[in-house]
Amino acid sequence: MRSRKIVFAGGGTAGHIQPALAVARLWKKTYPADQIVFLGTSSGLETKLVPAAGFDLELITRVRIPRSLSFDLVKVPGSLRRSVGQSKNVLKDADLLFGFGGYVCAPAYLAARSLKVPIVIHEANAQPGWANRLGARYTDALAVGSPVTHGPFAQALITGLPLRDDITSLLTAHHSADENTWNALRVKAKRDLGIHSGNKVVLVFGGSQGSQAINSVIENTQKLIKEKPITIVHSVGAENDLPASDDTYISFSYIEDMATAYLASDLVIARSGAITCSEVGALGKYALFIPLPIGNGEQSVNADHLVEMGRARVLEQSSFTASWLLDNIDSMLATSDQLSDLPHFGDLEAAAKIVALAEHQLSTGER
Repeated sequence: MRSRKIVFAGGGTAGHIQPALAVARLWKKTYPADQIVFLGTSSGLETKLVPAAGFDLELITRVRIPRSLSFDLVKVPGSLRRSVGQSKNVLKDADLLFGFGGYVCAPAYLAARSLKVPIVIHEANAQPGWANRLGARYTDALAVGSPVTHGPFAQALITGLPLRDDITSLLTAHHSADENTWNALRVKAKRDLGIHSGNKVVLVFGGSQGSQAINSVIENTQKLIKEKPITIVHSVGAENDLPASDDTYISFSYIEDMATAYLASDLVIARSGAITCSEVGALGKYALFIPLPIGNGEQSVNADHLVEMGRARVLEQSSFTASWLLDNIDSMLATSDQLSDLPHFGDLEAAAKIVALAEHQLSTGER
């Protein structure tokens, strides 16, 4: 088989990049002769995560779409034309484009359409983003992490969501482990984080960039929570000041080993991004989700299935205050205690299902 060029588009946040990387790794393992190239913009996390994973990255101009009527709207056509032209330069000899959402995808889809490059799209969120809705006009090869109720993605292949490498490795290594084994792994995870007390562990993070709103509530609650048998493990975001750690509060700019952090936790407090919801579900955790109050509303519905299962609670950011957290943290930890946190393995096959969909797309010769 000749060497092919496979292009991946998905950038901005880890929610778009991590699933793309998982599929790219599996594709490279299955087809080692193929060339893999990522499309991204200079402002996204892809500039760090993609090179670190060993893949080539080509940058295009980011198309900024204003969220309200403003003079910036007149700049959109020009930046879009530049981005599409730059995408064409990368895609002109490509055999396939994978799209995972984010700003980089819209010009990539338009370029692929004009060049008749086959497209495969994976949508992680329960409510598809605008870029993927655009791309869905140009391909029937659609996959979703969870069922979508209307629009073209309602007919998409339900694949689940590809997990981070560390979580995939953990689940694969302990696929047949019993509850005693998982309890031992949780104890070890707490020790690895430097937690040697019998405290309950609350893992807090606000996405790959952190959240000022969540950080502020934790800061205002921290001194009062010290009176409780609780240790907070807090990822504040790389751009934010790192608070001092102590016996009941451990801070990180960014947690690289999320598998260990999840394992150690008794309660997760986080944004309800699709990746986070999938990880919480896969590792059998209980979570309080604070949806991002901007965007197209996808975070408000991403956790619905976990809420229905009794594994999550969703609270609007405006209601998430220090007093609310102090009033409710004990009851949430009690709810977590009542649940078995054995993992779920459904998403382990997500990357393989997306690869299979792409193989079918290539075999049909559709362009």
